[in-house]
Amino acid sequence: MASGLSLVGVGGTALADGKNAPAIMVYGDSLSAAYGLPTAQGWASLLQKRLQAEKFPHRVINRSLSGETSFGGLQRLPAALKRQKPAITLLGLGANDGLRGLSLQETQRNLSEMMRLLKQAGSQVVLLGIRLPPNYGPDTARAFERLYRDLAQAQGAALVPLLLAGFETDERYFQADRIHPNEMAQPRILENLWPTLRPLLGRA
Repeated sequence: MASGLSLVGVGGTALADGKNAPAIMVYGDSLSAAYGLPTAQGWASLLQKRLQAEKFPHRVINRSLSGETSFGGLQRLPAALKRQKPAITLLGLGANDGLRGLSLQETQRNLSEMMRLLKQAGSQVVLLGIRLPPNYGPDTARAFERLYRDLAQAQGAALVPLLLAGFETDERYFQADRIHPNEMAQPRILENLWPTLRPLLGRA
């Protein structure tokens, strides 16, 4: 997936006001970085608007990087944790590992270490699962999908089984490259993850 950093707010600042508000860090790849779209149309920005509408104090900080692999994410994570100190992290990496045919075991190790570091830093983890395209073969696709379930169970983390559930094969919801979700898909992504995230937010 294409490269390019996308942040909610300029320079990684959040859309919500208040430096002391609990931070939700979105830490993923182009599926979370609003690739090919104005930042305001991405699901991370829509999440901030929903939090504000429902009177939650949280601020969303999007540290997603298009083209990022689990290895690259692991290298960046210590600095991101030190700077952002997230109360909750939405971890959505691994798609580029699969698309590039990288080792499933390495992806699992990298994601597991990131989850360990996040928990050690006091951040609740929501793991965002993805599914590989069917041309990668059914066995590989099932193994990749199972990886997220196994990691969430082993680490005691919340899980969104499939970030693109309900529309992943519908071309109407994708840009011309048939990989990156378009503007219409962004609210549906938010609806897919909200039921898992909502219990972690506490009372509005």
